Amino acid sequence: MPIYRRNLPHIERDDASYFVSFSTRYGLILSEDARTLVFNHCLFENGRKVELHAVVVMPDHVHLLFTPLKNEKEQPYTLAEIMHGIKGASAHSVNSLIGRLGPLWQPESFDRIPRTDAGFNLKKMYIIGNPIAAGLAREPHEYKWCWYE
Repeated sequence: MPIYRRNLPHIERDDASYFVSFSTRYGLILSEDARTLVFNHCLFENGRKVELHAVVVMPDHVHLLFTPLKNEKEQPYTLAEIMHGIKGASAHSVNSLIGRLGPLWQPESFDRIPRTDAGFNLKKMYIIGNPIAAGLAREPHEYKWCWYE
């Protein structure tokens, strides 16, 4: 079971699904256009590096639930590869949109491996319910930056 460490330990396991959250730096609030860019970057990775189960882009953070796909060497893509792709590309796009330079996201992402089907479903429901809990929608389909399978 490989572990890599920045400030937080990140445990990786073959054939695991991951619940990942990451936030903007300094509490930056993403405009609707910026949220759309981030949302599209998350969806872009579906079928490329991840099997995406759910995603929500909130005004200042993102939640993902995914299972890494395998690369050409039949090894699962690492969390670092996946998150670098999503966070790096989306930061570049959002910075271009709003005319700013520098890091958009906090350097660390918070990740967990759901251990059971029930845990997986709880994380998925948490993602879907996040805009409702924040008062941004009454139903999941009302929030356009939420997607789930």
